Amino acid sequence: MHQFWVKTFILCWIKPQLVQCVIVVAFGFQGQLLNRRDHSYLEALKCKSSLYLLSSAGSQHDEIDFEFLGNSTGQPYTVHTNLYTQGKGSREQQFYLWFDPTANFHNYTIHWNPTEIVWYVDDVPIRVFRNHEQEGITYPNKQGMRVYTSLWNADNWATRGGLVKTDWNHAPFTARFHHFRARACKWGGAKSIHQCAYNTPANWWTSARYKKLTHTQLEQLNWIRNNYMIYDYCTDTKRFNGQMPPECFKPQF
Repeated sequence: MHQFWVKTFILCWIKPQLVQCVIVVAFGFQGQLLNRRDHSYLEALKCKSSLYLLSSAGSQHDEIDFEFLGNSTGQPYTVHTNLYTQGKGSREQQFYLWFDPTANFHNYTIHWNPTEIVWYVDDVPIRVFRNHEQEGITYPNKQGMRVYTSLWNADNWATRGGLVKTDWNHAPFTARFHHFRARACKWGGAKSIHQCAYNTPANWWTSARYKKLTHTQLEQLNWIRNNYMIYDYCTDTKRFNGQMPPECFKPQF
C-alpha cells in the first residue's frame, strides 16, 4: 500500500485505486526514490491545468514532469514536459495529445534510470533525455525524488500563451488518478547514488533492455514527434540567442 500526503484547500476523495481531487489541491507519495518507473492513470480536467511530476526539494532540486495544459473549445489538449537538474530547467517540449485526456483514464509513465529518462503516454514513448554527464551535462542522479500531483491556475501562460483566462464559473475543477504504481529504488541517502546504479538482477532498471529504446519504440517516438510535437526548446534559437543548451547537440535516442 502506498502512503500519500495531501495538502488541500478543499476536498480529496481517496478510494481503492482512485484519487479524485478538487482545485486547489496537491498530493504526493510519501518517501523518496531514485531510479524508477512510475505509472499513473490520469483523467485530466477540462479547460484547466493538472500536473504529475517527480521532484526533490530546494533551490538545487531535480524535477521530471508532465503538465496538462488547458485548451480553448475545439482545440487539442497539450501535454507539456520539462526537466530540471540542479535547479535549472528550461528544457520544455510540448505535444498535442491524439485523444481527449478528459474523456477517460490514460497511462502516463516516467521511466528514469542511470542511462536515460523516457516519458510515455499509454506505453508510447514521446520524449527521451539521455545521460551525457561525462560530457559535462547535468543529469538527475544525485538526489532522491518524490511523486507530486496537483491542479493549479496557470492562466498567465498555459492556454494560448496566457490569452485565455480561467472561467471560474465552471468550478469546481477536478482531476482523477488511479492505479498509481512506483517500481523504484528507495532513496537512503548518498549511498543510494551507487547502490541504485549497480548493474545487478535486483536493479532491473539497469539491464540492457532499459538502456535504449527498441526499434519499434523508436518508430513510435519519431511518429509522435513528427506529427504531434508543437514545441522543442532545442530548436528555439531565438529564446537562447543562438547559445543552445549543450544537450541539444547530443544524441538523445
